[in-house]
Amino acid sequence: MNGPEIHLDVAPELRLFIPSERRQGHTALTVDGSSSLGHVIESLGVPLTEAGRLLVDGREVPVSHVPRDGERVEVYGVERPQRVPGAPLRFLLDVHLGTLARRLRLLGVDAAYESEDIGDPALAALSARERRVLLSRDRGLLRRREIWAGGYVYSDKPDDQLRDVLERFAPALAPWTRCTACNGPLRDADKDTVEDQLEQGTQRTYDVFAQCTECGRVYWRGAHHARLEAIVTAALREFGDTAA
Repeated sequence: MNGPEIHLDVAPELRLFIPSERRQGHTALTVDGSSSLGHVIESLGVPLTEAGRLLVDGREVPVSHVPRDGERVEVYGVERPQRVPGAPLRFLLDVHLGTLARRLRLLGVDAAYESEDIGDPALAALSARERRVLLSRDRGLLRRREIWAGGYVYSDKPDDQLRDVLERFAPALAPWTRCTACNGPLRDADKDTVEDQLEQGTQRTYDVFAQCTECGRVYWRGAHHARLEAIVTAALREFGDTAA
């Protein structure tokens, strides 16, 4: 027996997730009459982390709503900037987003990152335990119920990934305050206290240093500083240093 038929319209920015035949606008969809709207949306391929307002016949409904025959359902993307209530804004990135993690840390954003693949269950559990927004390009991972909050990273290019995360979540920026290697906070360091970690050329050339309070790594404005400065300058120009 056929189930109820609804009329579905998915926001343009979410249509990359759904089958191509449903990307043109309103389409008819047969549902089972018992599954929630959230389940229906996910079954089409859209992670609920990416779904914003859900309208049924023009009125907003929760994901628990069970669609009925003839209803017109509109699925919108998340509003930007997206607020994540209940915890300080901080992130967890999967194994494929190492460059993005380092760039977020460069800007002073708390971004935990697993350099080895610890598996989807462990990542989801870590997101929940530390209340971190899980960033990933893995749609299946973002569907796991136990994650605290999540966000799909839409591009595979680091520059675009960074802009997307900064625009979507508007984290506070504090460049040069985090270790890009381990995410720990940096502090100013006297040259004398770190000279045993420096090559002789570095000792002769540089006088201003910072050191990670967790892993001990030492930083100075070396050969790569201009490239990193360009990333910081571009982020501050577009998103400001007072984002909240």
